[in-house]
Amino acid sequence: MEFQDYYMTLGIERSATADDIKKAFRRLALECHPDKAPAEQRDEAEIRFKRANEAYEVLSDPEKRERYDRFGENWEQGETVDPRSSEQWSHMKPEDFEARFGTSGFSDFFESAFGDQYARGFRDTGQPHRRYRVRGADLRAELALPIGEALAGGKRRFDLPAVRACERCGGLGVIETHVCPTCVGMGTVRTHKAIDLGIPKDARDGLTMRLSGLGEPGSEGAPSGDLFITLRLIADDIYSLEGDRLIAELPLAPWEIVHGTKVQLDTPDGPVTMDVAGSTEPGKRLRLRGKGLARADGSRGDFYVVVRMALPTQLTTRQQELLAEIESAGADTVKGGVRRDMPPATREKEAS
Repeated sequence: MEFQDYYMTLGIERSATADDIKKAFRRLALECHPDKAPAEQRDEAEIRFKRANEAYEVLSDPEKRERYDRFGENWEQGETVDPRSSEQWSHMKPEDFEARFGTSGFSDFFESAFGDQYARGFRDTGQPHRRYRVRGADLRAELALPIGEALAGGKRRFDLPAVRACERCGGLGVIETHVCPTCVGMGTVRTHKAIDLGIPKDARDGLTMRLSGLGEPGSEGAPSGDLFITLRLIADDIYSLEGDRLIAELPLAPWEIVHGTKVQLDTPDGPVTMDVAGSTEPGKRLRLRGKGLARADGSRGDFYVVVRMALPTQLTTRQQELLAEIESAGADTVKGGVRRDMPPATREKEAS
């Protein structure tokens, strides 16, 4: 196998501290993790990920690093012997171990000879990294909610995708010098949570709500973690957002636009009556100051309504006749947008 410079692999100096090594590995693990790479780059990312893991395993262990610095490419041979490769030791009793090496057992010998990380690896049972009474992990989730539903409030049941800290590695992404096999170095794992959620009256995009005790259960009777939900308000058929400005459509009949009218609107701050002046152009925005969504500081943004011309769902016979009279009275055609004026000859031909 081609020799690699572990310091170069992690992008650090040979004088790097243990903390520098750990930070460099975490950065690389996130950057070149195969699951985050595009399909066509996944093989290359996997190779880089394995190289980074190999470099971290060596440089994060003081004794391995010392041998690597001394012997370079041949650091694994060096001047040491791996006691696990000796067959006679596999049949040695604990009392023989103590008589020969002055230690109380295999794991103590591994710790004294090769460092504490070998002893912990020897004792590893494959159980979760945290094997003691500990509070349950917090869960974090985002809830995409149409703006209209958020304004309506009430209580609803949701099944949310969430993330929690990996129990096996304690959220570190590594166990000793190895990438955690459960979360593959990410430090978090995905889960789902079904909840009954009351939509708050001050709902806004980015609002984070804390639901105590709805996270992962604790171990050995410890308290459960909390669930943190961040609201993400999305546009629907009526409402949309522009920053902290709430935008809504306001349909008006042609005669309301021509003569003006009073309309009652549903706003986040309650019902409001608005005066619409006569001859208001469709597409114009009318502002209701301070009647929009709540802000983090307790104030409210502005609420804008966009005037749109519309017809009633069902027109009476008389209304249809009146519209026909308007057309026959020689009114000018509507202009603007993508519409272009039709040549008079073409217009007359179409009319006939």
